Order: sequence, then C-alpha cells, then structure tokens
Amino acid sequence: MNRPLESLFAPASVAVVGASEQPTKWGYWLSVGALTGRERRSVHLVNRRGGALDGVSFAPSLAALGEPVELVVVATPAAQFSSTVDEALAAGAKAVVGITAGLSRAAQAEVAARVRAAGAVLLGPNCMGVADAAAGLRLLWGELPAGDIALVSQSGNLALELGAIARRGGLGFSRFASLGNAADVTAVELLRVCAAHPATRAVAVYLEDVGDGRAFVAAAAAAVDAGTPVVLLTAGRSAEGARAARSHTGALAGDAAVLTAACRAAGVRLVATPTELIEATRVAAIPASVRAAVFPAAPRRLGVVADGGGHGVIAADLAVAARLAVPGFSDDLAARLAALLPPAATTGNPVDLAGGGERDITSYAAVVAAVLESSEVDAVLLSGYFGSYCEQGAGELAAAEGEVADAIAAVVHRTGRPVYVHSMAARSSTAARLAAGGVPVWSAIEQAVAAAVPALRRPGPPELPRPAGAVAGDAYWAGRELLAAAGVAFPPARAVRSRDDALVAAGELGYPVVLKALGLAHKSDVRGVALGLDDAAAVAAAFDDMAGRLAPAGYAIETMVELREGVELIVGARRDPRFGPVLLVGFGGVYAELIADTAVDLAPVDRDGARDLLARLRGAALLAGFRGRPAVDLDALADVIVAVSRVAAAHPEIAELDLNPVLATPHGAVALDCHWELAR
Repeated sequence: MNRPLESLFAPASVAVVGASEQPTKWGYWLSVGALTGRERRSVHLVNRRGGALDGVSFAPSLAALGEPVELVVVATPAAQFSSTVDEALAAGAKAVVGITAGLSRAAQAEVAARVRAAGAVLLGPNCMGVADAAAGLRLLWGELPAGDIALVSQSGNLALELGAIARRGGLGFSRFASLGNAADVTAVELLRVCAAHPATRAVAVYLEDVGDGRAFVAAAAAAVDAGTPVVLLTAGRSAEGARAARSHTGALAGDAAVLTAACRAAGVRLVATPTELIEATRVAAIPASVRAAVFPAAPRRLGVVADGGGHGVIAADLAVAARLAVPGFSDDLAARLAALLPPAATTGNPVDLAGGGERDITSYAAVVAAVLESSEVDAVLLSGYFGSYCEQGAGELAAAEGEVADAIAAVVHRTGRPVYVHSMAARSSTAARLAAGGVPVWSAIEQAVAAAVPALRRPGPPELPRPAGAVAGDAYWAGRELLAAAGVAFPPARAVRSRDDALVAAGELGYPVVLKALGLAHKSDVRGVALGLDDAAAVAAAFDDMAGRLAPAGYAIETMVELREGVELIVGARRDPRFGPVLLVGFGGVYAELIADTAVDLAPVDRDGARDLLARLRGAALLAGFRGRPAVDLDALADVIVAVSRVAAAHPEIAELDLNPVLATPHGAVALDCHWELAR
C-alpha cells in the first residue's frame, strides 16, 4: 500500500488539540513546536477550556475554527481520543497524529478503520510526534537537530536519545516519525516516503516489531537500490523463541538469525546500539555510485593506513574479527609505498606512516591513492591523527590538510573505491571537508571498521509463489513424498509396523539396512535409529529393543547408505511469523546444534543463492575437498537446497521442515532423514 503521507510532513495547516499553557504538559511542547512553523502554514491551538500561547488564543473546538485543517495532532485523555479523531475528520483532516496513550487494541483499531475509510492516515497513537526540517514542521516533545537523516522510531524516549547522540556527532534529522502503536501508518510506509525524500540521504529505523517482514525487506531493498542507505536497530532479538522449537532448524534459525538474513537480503545494516544506529548513517557521505560498486561476493579486502603502529594494528584486528580480509601487499606496491615514506615506515598491510604525515602531509593522499589504485584492495581505512592538523593553529601544515582531504576524496571518485576515516578530531573542519567530498569520518575506530563491512545483498528479495495445495499426513512418509516430487533423492525405504514386516522389508531391500522409529523429532537422542544392520538377527534385535523402550508411530526399514565418503549437512526451513519461509543450511547430523555452523536466508532461493549459503559456512572448505577427501557434488547439493526452499515457500502450512542429515558426496546428494511440523 503506497498511500500519500505528505500531509504528515508538509501540511498547509496544523491544529493541536489538547494545547496547554503549562510547560509540564505535552500539549505545551506540541503547541510551541507547531508555532515555530506559523510563517509556513496556518497553526491552530485547541483546548475546550480556552487559553493562549505566544499570542495565539485557544479555540474551544475544531469545528469552531470555521476552516479545514490538513493535519491534526491529538493530545487528549484516552476517553476523548475517538471523538476528537472524528471531529478532525469532519474538519477535513488528511492526517492525524495520535499522542494519546492508554487505548485498548480494539479501540485504536476501530479508530484506525474510520480514519482509513475517510481517506486519511493516522500516526500512532501513543507516539511522540512528527517533524520535517525542510518543511519547518516540529510537532513533538523537545527538539531534534536538523540534518539529512530520516528517523523512524517506535520508541519516543529512544528518539530523544538518538537526537542527543546525533547532536554530539554533528549529525541531524531531515524527517522524524514516531510510530507508537502503529495502528494505521506502518514502518514500511514511512520507510518508503522517507527514502524518496530529496532532503534525506540515509534512513535510521528503530523497531520493536518489524510487522510485515517481507514488505519491510522489499521497501528497504528499493531504498538501498535507489542510493539511500538504511540502518536498523531492533529490540527483542533473543533466543527464547528457539527454545520452543521442536526441529533442528527451529532451534538453529532463531529470531536473530532470521532478522540478519532479512537485512542481508535487503542490504540493510543491522546494528546493536543507539550510537551505532546514528554513526552507521555516515556511510551516506560516500557517493551512491561508489557504495553500489563495492559489494564483492568474497570478503572485502581492506587496506589499513595509519600514522601510528597502534592504530594500524587495532584496525587490522577489528577488520579480521569482522570477517574482512587484510591481505599483505605485493612487493611492487610495498616498494612504491616505501618511496613515499620515511625509512622507519611499515609498508605491508597495515601501513604505518611513521611520521610521514608531519614530514610531508601530502603523503596521506599519495599513500591512499597508491593502495586504492593498485587493485589489491576494495577499500581503505585511514586511522589516526589526520584531521587534527587544522586544529593546531595557523601554518602551512594546517592549511595544506584541507587540500589533502580534497585529494583523498578525488581518489575515491576516480577509483570507485571508498575510504573510511577514523580521526582523533572527527568534528574538525578537515573532517567536515572529507565528508562533504564523499569520505565519511568516525571518532571511534570500531565504528569506521564496522562501516567498511559491506551490507551485501543478492539482487532483490525473493518473491513468494502462490500457495500450493495443503499437505497433511505423516511427518515422515508424506514429507518424503512431497520432497521427492520436488527433486530430492532419498534411499529406498519401506513402512513397517511389526518385527515380521521389518524382516520382510529388509530382505526385499537387501542388507545392510537401517531401522528407524518414526514420529520422533530427535531420533538419535532416544536411540531411535539403528544403523548397519547386516542380517535378520540384527534387524529383529533392533526392532525388539525399540519396541520395548519407545512408543513410535511406526517404523521404517531403509537401505543403508555409506557415510564415509560424504559430508553430512542439514537443510531445513521454518515459517517465521514476520518474514515467512526461512531457509537454513549447515553442517548436520546428530551434532548440528553443537556445531552450529549454519547460514540462513529467506526462501525461496535459486541455485546461485544456494551456493552462496554454502559458501558462508565456516567449514565450506570441507565441501571443496580437504586433506585428500574429494570435493562433493555442489550442484546436486544446491539442488536439494533449492527444492526445500521452494517446498517451504509454496506450503505455508509447514511450520518447520528438516532434512537431517543430507549426505553430500562426489556423486550426488541424498536426504537420509525427513521431519516436519505442521502449523497448529
């Protein structure tokens, strides 16, 4: 739904209902803020008891104004909220901002429905307000610094903290919208309009509930593709949901992993703290063409340049911890750097200028240019003192620093590769000059390194197919049938219910065989799988043992598959309440949760997406052949992953689905076990 929201951000007229003369009241601060824009629009203050503020008398009601009002802010007690909204709609309001708290879910849903029916929009209720710097609109408690970041926040108090962080860092907001209870206007709608806002260069979002996750991914991906970075901070990313999961996939693909996968699909940078949320938006300084060009499939190669050994080593350590590559430089590049620097300089990676900047400040730009132009790295991180010379008073060194900043920015534009700067004087005039030229500057080295980690994403979030016919039946046999039809290979198997059935089936399949007790999510934990049964006596003994200890729904006799030349993996999916079908791939078998080497993505995926999941595993080298072991058939394994993703996407009734293990060999891939949980 793409409703116009300009009445929220640039209305021709505003009314504050619940205006107050008392600074302790919300109505006072909303009124003060509204009056700051009275040269741009008509501003009306409404309070049935009367009063005045800054020369503006309070009207007793909206009806008493005698003219339509485009945006109405409601800061009344909860008991009056519904009737006040109706009065606003009658007065011609196209947008309503609900500051009022304390409404029941049912009550606010009824109000939101009436607002939508009238062709208007409702922000909130229980929100802190709205602001637009370019439009001169400030309808909130307090004041936020102006800038080029759009802020969408579900928390009002956190928005105030974010404003303080931005102010200290020399940043500010082009737009602000407080979601509150989000009874009508959603985060997705706000993200869309803020990303399209000409005065906005980045969007920062704080959410406690993503809502329609697929819609959020699509909106964020569109913003990123259009050149507007999106940064997300969320609350509640805990493991509690995983504790209740019955399958391996449910336990391994928890809320945090799913959110990370969704952000990756959209190219959104996911952060963990309020400071990170604001600081990460500095990447908007990098030209959009450069940001779009530096998303390599392999880990980004980072060149580290510092004017002290400590900064260089710390930056390199942080980069490696963030899974960036810090490659050693070639002899040719090292020699070129040595010619630019004092003898004491280190010309590997990291580069230590060793006082080269003080001897010749242009060496900063010369070294950065040499490293970027070598094509041995994808980006450069410059760390340390640069940016501080201008604060040391007059002199040629200070004056030249600005010209060097321009030269560094020119290298970025010429090579199409970014430079990230950590400076001890991140708010200096040189730092501002760098940022204006397309080179962001951070005061904390860890923030600069974090920004250098590319927000990788594949080309567009996956579209969901139309639901196929609902499945039902046994979690094992029906699952095997459905997945086999999708192209997944399974060993030959027979359903059995008695020892005699098991002996007949084993004879038909040929020894050795496997006996499984069915209806158990984790068969190995209760010794519900017997492998390598070589003869009838072994089958009979295994059957009697399981029958005496367990009460399974049935049994399966299957052909034994040799495990020694293959690699065991888990391929699974689950239905996330926010993001829909989610796919998980990892190293599997009985140790899947212990190893926890997994990759998660939104389903469905194609073969390239499946290969990308496999490449993200820490143990991916095992699949390519390791210490004399042959490489597995990656195409066959990828086809299994694709099949599972398509089945999960087409069947919303499947809550969780596991193939564990999937045995990948040089000759193909076969699923050795199958389990699903249907939605209750």
